[in-house]
Amino acid sequence: MKHCGKNIELASLDDIFSTEETRRGGRHEEIRRLPLSNLVPFKNHPFRVVDDERMTETVESVKAYGVLAPIIVRPLEDGTYEIVSGHRRKRACELAGQEEIPAIVREMDDDEATLAMVDSNLQRENILPSERAKAYQMKLEALSRRSGRPSKEVQENVSQLGTRLPRADEIVARDAGTSRNQVQRFIRLNNLEQPLLQRVDQGALAFTPAVELSYLTPQEQQWVDHALEETQQTPSLSQAQRLKQESRAGTLTEDTVRKVISEEKKPLCNSVTLSHDTLKKYFPKSYTAKQMESVILQLLDSWQRKRQRAQER
Repeated sequence: MKHCGKNIELASLDDIFSTEETRRGGRHEEIRRLPLSNLVPFKNHPFRVVDDERMTETVESVKAYGVLAPIIVRPLEDGTYEIVSGHRRKRACELAGQEEIPAIVREMDDDEATLAMVDSNLQRENILPSERAKAYQMKLEALSRRSGRPSKEVQENVSQLGTRLPRADEIVARDAGTSRNQVQRFIRLNNLEQPLLQRVDQGALAFTPAVELSYLTPQEQQWVDHALEETQQTPSLSQAQRLKQESRAGTLTEDTVRKVISEEKKPLCNSVTLSHDTLKKYFPKSYTAKQMESVILQLLDSWQRKRQRAQER
């Protein structure tokens, strides 16, 4: 019996949600040499480019061997090229006195470029909490716009497979090797006022209390920053949660903030303390205490998930 109609090839979930960087991997692309003067940074680029010791090492490498891995750019209407991946290499070329840099030119829309930019930078070792927060948010928004509303064929295919379309934040978490809740907590940091966000980056404000403080209004966050400056204290999780509750109730005042922050913290019972000397052999020299804590928590989350899966078998 002959079948009428044509076979319809449905897009896989990986095709729907994969990044431009992933899909283009393996394709042969021409490498061009572009003038540094024709390059512009990615719009709202969330990652720092710092002239630190690592940059000095990169500059020396460029002087000796050139740029071994070409940067990735996309053409703009004004004739310039926006850097998608390679901001540090471009800076190293400037410091090395180079005028050109090898580059791969790709046609990408805004969302494709955002996904490629974030994915190429999130693998770096020394990422600040504020950088990760902004990167997660940019990727989440790009994935949400890109996935849009799946076609009827894709929805039917997903239904037949007995699965569901993954949420955008689940994809961000999967690609980052963390949990969806942790991604959402990082994104909350984008609601912090700049002074408090800087404290998080400097390790002067712990990550979890900072997430709770992100629910305060901008004015209330200013009160917190002033209180931290005056008292030279840092809020515990319970203190931050109390401030959040008062804020939601509409009863939080500057005086209340100062009193809560000034409270003497009770010593923790059965606490575990790891000295910096104990931890430093496991981390790069550039890591701050806060960055070490973030990595340790991610590893513990992964360990807990493995134990839970083992217990379910």
